[in-house]
Amino acid sequence: MTTADRDRTALAGARLVLPGGVVEGGRLAVEGSRIAAVTSAAGGGGSEPGDLDLTGHTVVPGFVDLHVHGGGGASYASGIAEEALLAARTHLEHGTTTTMASTVTGEIDDVARQAAVLSELVEDGILAGIHFEGPFISHNRCGAHRPDLLRDPDPALVRKLVDAARGHARMVTLAPELPGGLDSVRMLADLGVIAAVGHTDSDYPTTLEAIDAGATVATHLFNAMPGIAHRAPGPIVALLEDERVTVELINDGVHLHPSVLDLAYGTAGPARVALITDAMGAAGMGDGLYPLGPLQVQVEDGVARLVEGGAIAGSTLTLDVAFKRSVTVNGLTLDQTVESLCATPARLLGLADSIGSLETGKLADLVVVDSASYDLVAVMRQGRWVLGGDRFPTVKSA
Repeated sequence: MTTADRDRTALAGARLVLPGGVVEGGRLAVEGSRIAAVTSAAGGGGSEPGDLDLTGHTVVPGFVDLHVHGGGGASYASGIAEEALLAARTHLEHGTTTTMASTVTGEIDDVARQAAVLSELVEDGILAGIHFEGPFISHNRCGAHRPDLLRDPDPALVRKLVDAARGHARMVTLAPELPGGLDSVRMLADLGVIAAVGHTDSDYPTTLEAIDAGATVATHLFNAMPGIAHRAPGPIVALLEDERVTVELINDGVHLHPSVLDLAYGTAGPARVALITDAMGAAGMGDGLYPLGPLQVQVEDGVARLVEGGAIAGSTLTLDVAFKRSVTVNGLTLDQTVESLCATPARLLGLADSIGSLETGKLADLVVVDSASYDLVAVMRQGRWVLGGDRFPTVKSA
């Protein structure tokens, strides 16, 4: 077998979730790190000798997580490259082929040092960028962020963190109602960094101002912000109704009731919903005690809460679980689920030309699930099996 032969893989007989719809019994060919061809059975997509037989399985694009703090017992906020690698690998084995690492509130200089370490992993192709969540957030909605370390979003301080990321800062979450908030949103927009509204006590008019200033993301919508009141709609309504805004949702069954997620989908639609994990170090692990930045988190029955105060502290979610819940609990179609897990976040990150859908020429980032149970079976990243590639039999010649 030549090197070229080893760099070619063809998957046959699977259900393929494509941009134009779901195809049964399709064939997807991979050469090197890219998708070389995608065909349906009707279009000549039948199997050939040497193909891997994926009958009974569904193939979707690799998942894209905009908001994740850690996994596998490791945290991106540790400032330790080995921990960041472990976290990324943990989520990769659950189908997340593109990860944006999220920090948590800390001393500005400490977060800047974390950004320097994470930037090296972006340059190595492990991470897709850095998301700063805090310290520029509301004391009233700080959640699992240490209150004494919070800061107003002074544009100079925000710029310090962005600069520390060496061009790899992709998103900053802030509360726009705080002093300097709207100016920081404008600055981030000018720099090409996503300004996200989150951990905020903002009202409806101020949130509209933030959107007009350039904010384009709602950080874990509904969580860590005022609820909807009939005379005071607050930030949720402003973020949901504006077509310029992508809303993050955590579909773990803890952060949102299924009906609330359905409400968001009904208003924004899958093209404006990005399903995220907001996972901390316990993702992929069991119950126990874990750090989240400078705070301690106790995980019981898969739910993460601060040791002091008991606030929900991120999640233990992985995106394969979010995928399954979206289809089996919320009743979303495969097309809708894939759009929110793959295409929408890829487009938001400016990476839609290379990831987010199963199309010829794009990176061969693939997730294989069982077509009946929707459980994860295999993961491929850039043409290489990460998990489960040895499970499929080879099609024999007639």
